[in-house]
Amino acid sequence: MATYKIGYLVGSLSSTSINRELAKALIRLAPEDLEFTEIPIGNLPLYSPDHDTNYPPEAIALKDAIHQSQAILFVTPEYNRSIPGALKNAIDWASRPWGQNAFDHIPAAVIGASIGQIGTALSQQSLRSVLSFCNARQMTAPEAYIQYTPELFPGNGEVADESTEAFLTIFMAEFRDHVVRVLTVLPRQASTVPTAAS
Repeated sequence: MATYKIGYLVGSLSSTSINRELAKALIRLAPEDLEFTEIPIGNLPLYSPDHDTNYPPEAIALKDAIHQSQAILFVTPEYNRSIPGALKNAIDWASRPWGQNAFDHIPAAVIGASIGQIGTALSQQSLRSVLSFCNARQMTAPEAYIQYTPELFPGNGEVADESTEAFLTIFMAEFRDHVVRVLTVLPRQASTVPTAAS
């Protein structure tokens, strides 16, 4: 059985991130042929075009991790009706320098959890707009706006509610099918990762 390498980004830097708990649940419920690796974003400096000719090691590692992945899963909170600054900063690093966009044609999906009733809907809308510009091949359905409670996600990837667990299982199965479809048409190509000396 072929295995698909999935990189995932958690948009929150919080040590008690509810979206990290959601990510654990998604990984537990995912089809067996998906292999997940978190791509860390917390140690990146702020992006500036001044670095385009001399990428720092943290940004090189980010781009390399994305290039090593066959698809990307974004798990993000909502900050002030948009995506967290740390996640936007990571996307800016990964998509530059111009012509070296690590997200070009990559299969991608977006999901998020919030304690609020809209469950990151506006954050996801903002993120989808950014990913469209980056030419990522986004899964458009099912949409998944998760309202988080500690009772619903007790820890260790568990989901206490059967209907929520079933929905997240379907979401991950659809993501797997999306990845296969995109990679069948657009196989991932080897890309150039900038170096500190380039």
